[in-house]
Amino acid sequence: MSRILSAVAWPYANGPRHIGHVAGFGVPSDVFSRYMRMAGHDVLMVSGTDEHGTPILVAADGAGVSARELADRNNRLIVEDLVALGLSYDLFTRTTAGNHYRVVQDMFATVRDNGYMIEQVTRAAISPSTGRTLPDRYIEGTCPICGAEGARGDQCDNCGNQMDPTELINPHSRINGETPKFVESVHYFLDLPALADALSAWLDEREQSGTWRPNVIKFSKNFLEDIRPRAMTRDIDWGIPVPGWEDQPTKRLYVWFDAVIGYLSAS
Repeated sequence: MSRILSAVAWPYANGPRHIGHVAGFGVPSDVFSRYMRMAGHDVLMVSGTDEHGTPILVAADGAGVSARELADRNNRLIVEDLVALGLSYDLFTRTTAGNHYRVVQDMFATVRDNGYMIEQVTRAAISPSTGRTLPDRYIEGTCPICGAEGARGDQCDNCGNQMDPTELINPHSRINGETPKFVESVHYFLDLPALADALSAWLDEREQSGTWRPNVIKFSKNFLEDIRPRAMTRDIDWGIPVPGWEDQPTKRLYVWFDAVIGYLSAS
């Protein structure tokens, strides 16, 4: 008998999920988990609602409620639907749970104390009308590398290059079309270049064992050629507080650092 963690994708709580979402994240993982249980394995199937980040704030503003009220409402709807469909989760939790906060903050503090979180001054994009941070993907403009229109602040889908919002030509907000204001702000960055050699060696192992497809290996190694530190905090007042920055209530951990740790905190 083996112990198997069935880590199911976390549905985002900015609205109810539809049957297409469930067909993608719910049914395949449920079939897999049920089969493994029938085969005699000890299975833990966990997931929950992903409830932080700017899209929640945008949806809450549109609905005239607080971010917490919107997350509570959509969590309830999603849970009711998954229960009605009979999906066999051992635990379906949420990223606003106290246990999740503790695990995420502990992991951040450990990574920071081990020297892999570095403070850097960056230029944050602010919405002039709301004063809130605009996430990279909520900013569009012309790609400075290939000239394609509609490049996002994190990546140009036409040429595949990673972007910074400040690099875009004629940047504008996808929410209301306004030109963002760029201000200096201090954030913690995950020092990915310091991990590049270890990541490259890990990818070599996958390539030699044949457990990953060649195109996936190539795609991943291409990222390592121009790997940069990535911000793990944001100027936003909805999310998990940053350890050590408790006196700065408008800074929170980046939702993508927070959410993926859900598999660990839930298990």
